[in-house]
Amino acid sequence: MIKLQITLALICFSLFVQAQKEIQQYKSYFAIGKYNGKSILVLRQFEENSMPSYLIVNPQTLETQIINSKMAAVKAITFQQFELYLKNTPYFNAIQSATQQSLSLQDAGITHGFPKEKGITLTIDLCPSHKPLDRNIFSSLITAFQKSELPVPVALSITGKFMLNHSADISWLQGLEKSGDLDITWINHTYHHHYSPGAPLNVNFLMEPGTDINFEILGLEQTMIERGLLPSVFFRFPGLVSDQKLVEEVTSYGLIPIGSDAWLAKGQQSHAGSLVLIHGNGNEPIGVNDFIKLLSTEKSTINQQQWLLYDLRTSLEQEFN
Repeated sequence: MIKLQITLALICFSLFVQAQKEIQQYKSYFAIGKYNGKSILVLRQFEENSMPSYLIVNPQTLETQIINSKMAAVKAITFQQFELYLKNTPYFNAIQSATQQSLSLQDAGITHGFPKEKGITLTIDLCPSHKPLDRNIFSSLITAFQKSELPVPVALSITGKFMLNHSADISWLQGLEKSGDLDITWINHTYHHHYSPGAPLNVNFLMEPGTDINFEILGLEQTMIERGLLPSVFFRFPGLVSDQKLVEEVTSYGLIPIGSDAWLAKGQQSHAGSLVLIHGNGNEPIGVNDFIKLLSTEKSTINQQQWLLYDLRTSLEQEFN
């Protein structure tokens, strides 16, 4: 039995290694153009297994995609030219709105979605942790919405350290995507998620002196792509801590900062259109329990499709269209 378990473990590890993609020369690169007849904005340029590639976003739907760069006709622009070419698109309007909400030390960026109906947008943070993924969250979601809303839309704020130390959990989540149970939007939550206990907020988290913001953002995206995850255009500050300068740095990468108006573990109540925040890294059982109770409370309205989970991209597309 032990030999069989070891053999299976080696096979799984071998498959995981084989699944890795070789990503090189990963960098920010802005360009506008067309792909498959639709307008696109190029965000990143890189080589995937020696193939020249782009990470692109549709500025209308906020959906990202990785394409062969030879398949698109584009014109390079600078970040300062965004307004000239992208004005009145949901993507540009969302960046503008996030930038305008950058003065607070905590919870900068967009904190509320589009409250068309009763329901919320769920964001789950996966900060560095030695504990396993709280899989009960996802199992509860699938059970609650299996008759009304599959795949279940959920946004996961991923960190590099969590990803590298929880490969089995990431593979499990990818399996739920492939099976059609979940539709995951992967939010950039930085590579390291620096945190110094006891340090003041203005020199903590991403504002810690000496932090390499370029690696925290691009290093994470590259690692995501290497492991088969698709980066989105969304970014969540570790600890929800930032200042105006940091918000402007993040948006200069073409990313939209996302906050929350309902961090459940802090006692904040959700309302129609709320961007709900819980942690799925095993370190915040109070927030997880509160959310599962919320699912139970809304059971009848969920079954009647009167209480929904919104896709973060769709919610903001409607909000800023």
